[in-house]
Amino acid sequence: MKKNNYSKEHKRYLAINRFKSWTIILFQVLILVVLFVGWEVGTRTGAIDVFFFSSPSRIWSTIKQLHSNGELFFHAWVTLKETLYAFSIATIIGIILAIMLWWSEYLRKILEPYIVTLNSLPKIALGPIIIIWMGVGSKAIITMAVLIVVIVTTLNIMNAFLNTDKNLIALLKSLGANKFQIFMKVVLPASVPDIISTLKVNVGLSWIGSIMGEYLACKAGIGYLLIYGGQVFNLDLVMTSVIVLCVMAAGMYFLVALLEKFIRKNRGQ
Repeated sequence: MKKNNYSKEHKRYLAINRFKSWTIILFQVLILVVLFVGWEVGTRTGAIDVFFFSSPSRIWSTIKQLHSNGELFFHAWVTLKETLYAFSIATIIGIILAIMLWWSEYLRKILEPYIVTLNSLPKIALGPIIIIWMGVGSKAIITMAVLIVVIVTTLNIMNAFLNTDKNLIALLKSLGANKFQIFMKVVLPASVPDIISTLKVNVGLSWIGSIMGEYLACKAGIGYLLIYGGQVFNLDLVMTSVIVLCVMAAGMYFLVALLEKFIRKNRGQ
């Protein structure tokens, strides 16, 4: 078995890093525990109005009730599926558009004002049009989420491509490299950190888009539970829906973070 011959200083450095990693996780868990314990104690002592803020124990009871009648996983899966579709479609389209705009400066100068204008347009204003075009259901919700995510993806990745070291590009041009070779050898590898950062942003935007879409046109999903809970003043259901959303969004973000770690490891960073 191969033995690592690390110096004492390097071993100490690794030990300090491991200690920091564990303390970060410990404090993250501790903050969550303190938050929920304080919330529960506040509702039991009357410092927090349970009608307006619910409580962890009541949320847990609501989760068990939704699970027992099969609604929890049904509605969670509907929203998760819509979010994953929107995330995937918007990311792929955004990357393709970013490549096209980087590739052609002429095309970029023509389309950039329109892209910026679409980015600043409140997507909720397009809701009635989307419903008329797509109908009430998952198609309209996914379309809404894609519109929210795709422009941000395009702009962020396009800017990452454009900010690639000009000296490296000039060097490859002097060696006779064509545009495709420059993109694959320099531009794309240099933009990987920005692409990962964009994916992290897209996670949040995809969930926002899905819930926004469900507020406009839904027959099922976590957004449906939020709307129904608000209409009947069932704050336990509303807060439960929010907690479920937080858990699912955190899980999706964690997967992107794992992807980033895997890429960094393979690149030797």
